[in-house]
Amino acid sequence: MKILYICTHNRCRSILSEAITNTLAGDVISARSAGSQPSDEVHPLSLKYLDKAGYRTDGLTSKSWNDVENFQPDIVITVCHSAAGEACPLYFGDSVKFHWGLEDPSKLKVSESEQEQAFRACIEEIEQRVQILKVIIEQNHNNSDLRDALLALEAAK
Repeated sequence: MKILYICTHNRCRSILSEAITNTLAGDVISARSAGSQPSDEVHPLSLKYLDKAGYRTDGLTSKSWNDVENFQPDIVITVCHSAAGEACPLYFGDSVKFHWGLEDPSKLKVSESEQEQAFRACIEEIEQRVQILKVIIEQNHNNSDLRDALLALEAAK
């Protein structure tokens, strides 16, 4: 199963989701991330806190969703509210689309320890969602059942 995480700038939450998914569920999910308006740079704190949490960061780059056109994801998950409101490219047409709405720890104007705490909270939330997502995917749902299972997951939060 292929999952594409979308965030407008593809520098924090979508990057975190890509790295975490490939580590925790890489045996059943191939994850990528992209943005509609990529920043061309992964936020340094995203890399720092992924590394600190034990996730690999090599190969993580901020890229446009046009750069992953040939990836052909089964599922497209938006992780920021602005990306959720954007019209996706036509080549996502057959993908199951879903929204996670994660808070952006990189935009907080707080102390270093509070920012680390925010990154840890975001990472933990992604970890929990990916573990559940992996179970759902292992149940081999068709697209309609997959969408229903994802919506039920979100409703349970």
